[in-house]
Amino acid sequence: MSRRSTVELPESARRFHELYRSDLTAVEPVSDAQILAAIDRAEAHDRNQVPDAGRWDVAAHLGFVHNSWTTRQLRPQMDALRSAGRIRDVRRLGLDLVALTSTGRRALRKARGAGEVSLPESPQHRIWRHSRTVATDRIDGFREALRASVAELGALLETGQTPSDAWFEFGRRLSAEYRRLGSATYCLAEWAEPDDATADVDKVLGRRNVWGWDNSYGY
Repeated sequence: MSRRSTVELPESARRFHELYRSDLTAVEPVSDAQILAAIDRAEAHDRNQVPDAGRWDVAAHLGFVHNSWTTRQLRPQMDALRSAGRIRDVRRLGLDLVALTSTGRRALRKARGAGEVSLPESPQHRIWRHSRTVATDRIDGFREALRASVAELGALLETGQTPSDAWFEFGRRLSAEYRRLGSATYCLAEWAEPDDATADVDKVLGRRNVWGWDNSYGY
């Protein structure tokens, strides 16, 4: 029996991962139109606005766990769609991707017009929703930690004998704590609900980094 090594995730990252995975199901039959719609939405949600999608993206937009079984089950339909000229293969950055063709887009528009297309919640909406949940769980603790650090700062100032190394170390810790609280505040109260029509991209790097909250956030 082979032994598989596991990595213990920090608290917020573990909670987020559990919530996200709980939404995904084992692969089940879907229509060709749903696969085309999944590729189309994956293309629209690409943060770099590149019109292609990985097979893992297709699985996520269909609400399936991405694994070898999912890939095998979807492959016959993907091959048929490729043979019909509705999707094409794309090679980018060493990755094997797929993209809709003009024929595929016409077929998708026809299916949508007939009301034949429905998709589960998008990955970017899941990320938004679960980030809010994790922020709700953690934000009071972040506030308390920062209050304690501010009190400690006052005590250090009163002594007048704190060495420089301690100040630099305290500064790194305090910076991580207020950035973590800022991130949780943003996720809970300021992050607007994503629109499925466009990619949900934050212009402030790291502000949505829930999985970094327990790992010296920002450093």
